Amino acid sequence: MTAKAAKQPILVPIDFSPCSEAALLQAAELAEALQAPISVLHVVHDLSQAPGYDALKGRKKQLRRMEDIAADMAQEYMQEIQKKHPGPGALHNAETLLLVGIPVTRILEAAEKVDARMIVMGSQGRTGLSHLMLGLKAEQVVRLAKIPVMIVKNRHKK
Repeated sequence: MTAKAAKQPILVPIDFSPCSEAALLQAAELAEALQAPISVLHVVHDLSQAPGYDALKGRKKQLRRMEDIAADMAQEYMQEIQKKHPGPGALHNAETLLLVGIPVTRILEAAEKVDARMIVMGSQGRTGLSHLMLGLKAEQVVRLAKIPVMIVKNRHKK
């Protein structure tokens, strides 16, 4: 393994769901085997960039608040996962990133920015109408990413 490859992180986008937890655990296993770091990413969806939404007056203050809440949630989520799964060292040394924007776009940009070796993300495996209505971020990332993408399903759905 080259020195560059050893420094390339595995990017793990999270949304605080059980599917994200499953992806994090899978990424931690891979990171341990590859001796690679993990970069955990949460994207705060900027509604002003979504179709049908207009920018609100004073949006920056609202967006800042959303970022603060998301940063706190990401920190708490990671602490909970680390407490629940004390084993994998890569999980405990993970870097946490927070970006604002359209999730798929920001995931792809983050992968390029951190020079990720791969993306590991959870999928809820929706099908039918919910798949069409909500779109499947994981599917879009798989189609658009320039690096390998591993999709992890939560085996222990509740």
